[in-house]
Amino acid sequence: MSRTCERHRGSRTHGRGKKAGRGAGKRGGRGQAGLHKHKYITTVKYHPDYFGRHGMNRDPSLYNIPETMNVGALMENLDSFVADGKAGKKDGTVTVNLKNLGIDKLLGTGKANTKVVVMVDEATEKAVKKIEDAGGEVKILQEDKPAKAPAKKKDKK
Repeated sequence: MSRTCERHRGSRTHGRGKKAGRGAGKRGGRGQAGLHKHKYITTVKYHPDYFGRHGMNRDPSLYNIPETMNVGALMENLDSFVADGKAGKKDGTVTVNLKNLGIDKLLGTGKANTKVVVMVDEATEKAVKKIEDAGGEVKILQEDKPAKAPAKKKDKK
């Protein structure tokens, strides 16, 4: 028999305290126990967002994020669009349908230096002005979107 065991003969706890030797005691260090108590500093320092709610996501059917392109990016890619057959060139004017390229909206950042006819669903005023100042034109395509039915009001009775 080991010396430690002999030394603890007659002792109720064998040197382990009241609960530590029972198998179910000393659970304060296991898992997530004590994050608001004795492990609080660790929680604040390393996991500050562990507790609480953190935003929410709307259903994807409720919002639409349009694919956009700037005027500057359009001018940079114009030659490659013509080379790939995605845009046509006639009498020095390039015609490009951004809808066919997956672009929903034309934005106004950048410089327009080429005469170009652009067909797109939406365009900002700044983009239209820059294209027209360069001698081009922006044609807004009308998309056939089903109109949403107005929300019904509940009668209070």
